[in-house]
Amino acid sequence: MTDQTLPAAAPQSAARQEDLYTAKPWQLVWRRFTKHTLAVISLWFLGIIIVAAIFADMVAPYDPFEVQRLRTLAPPTGIHLFHEGQFVGPFVYGLKRERDPETARVHFEDDLEKVLPIQLFYAGDDYNFFGLFKSNIHLFGIDDRRNQINLIGTDDLGRDVFSRLMHGARVSLSAGLVGVAFAFVLGLTLGSISGYFGGWIDSSIQRLMEFIRSIPTIPLWMGLAAALPIAWDPLFVYVLITLILALIGWTHLARVVRGQFFAIRNEDYVLAARLAGASEYRIITKHMLPSMTSYIIAALTLAVPDMILGETALSFLGLGLRPPVVSWGVLLQDAQNLRSISMAPWLLAPGAAVVLTVLAFNFLGDGLRDAADPYGQ
Repeated sequence: MTDQTLPAAAPQSAARQEDLYTAKPWQLVWRRFTKHTLAVISLWFLGIIIVAAIFADMVAPYDPFEVQRLRTLAPPTGIHLFHEGQFVGPFVYGLKRERDPETARVHFEDDLEKVLPIQLFYAGDDYNFFGLFKSNIHLFGIDDRRNQINLIGTDDLGRDVFSRLMHGARVSLSAGLVGVAFAFVLGLTLGSISGYFGGWIDSSIQRLMEFIRSIPTIPLWMGLAAALPIAWDPLFVYVLITLILALIGWTHLARVVRGQFFAIRNEDYVLAARLAGASEYRIITKHMLPSMTSYIIAALTLAVPDMILGETALSFLGLGLRPPVVSWGVLLQDAQNLRSISMAPWLLAPGAAVVLTVLAFNFLGDGLRDAADPYGQ
């Protein structure tokens, strides 16, 4: 039996080896990446979150600013498939609002006599999609004006937390990605110049980095929050916060790039490029930076969560974005006291979203770093 299987296995092994030798670099990186299970799951999770954030107007069933006075702090709506032993399909029950005669506290109960089927691509509230066109199509909804489907409950003004969470993802994720894009350009440019040329150029850039890193962040933001006029457009404040986060966050990537450039600037292939007459720009961009791709990927994927956590923390403390802008940090302001958490624990949903997103970016970074490592198997 062994003699029969060996000849069949040998061609397969030889074909696999030949396929590896002829594969392009990005194909090898993808093959190694797909072996990292957590990284693949994180990639799918982040892809779903980003798509949901882009199409938040459609994914969210309601207007994030719509106030429902009679549904304040309503619990999450349960989704059911069977009613009285019969399969009905996805539906929700109506909600009855009652007041406790002893404590005068309002509580909600399911109205088992009112079955409300969940409709896909439901025509609900009107919205303006990025100012391009108007529409009223939502991913899901129920055809009842007096009831709603609140997957994560409502806040103290009766606003749908799920809808606000989707719109908040658009702001928080874009702040992190745009901030990292600015920080990436600054860190990569200044770090490579510092590590390649050395001398007084390196000393000047290092002193600048040390000065920026020595600035206490919280007092800086407190001063900026006090200096910014309340009448300023929230969009302008958002752009300003993103730029300042980038100006503060580029130093870590610059240090990583500088250290790697010091280690490889005297390698044989760099000296050969100099002897061949290649320009300094070509040596840096075509020879040195590609050799440290795994380090850059690791630094970038760790920088995105830092930016998201920075925006969330500052907005939570009231030093960053402010209402009416909706972000995960602004939403967490509703969960600042124990009374709100005890009465409506679903208000902590934005915090769970931040934790899951940060973990996903970290797992994705680990997978990309291992896959892009030229010495990896």
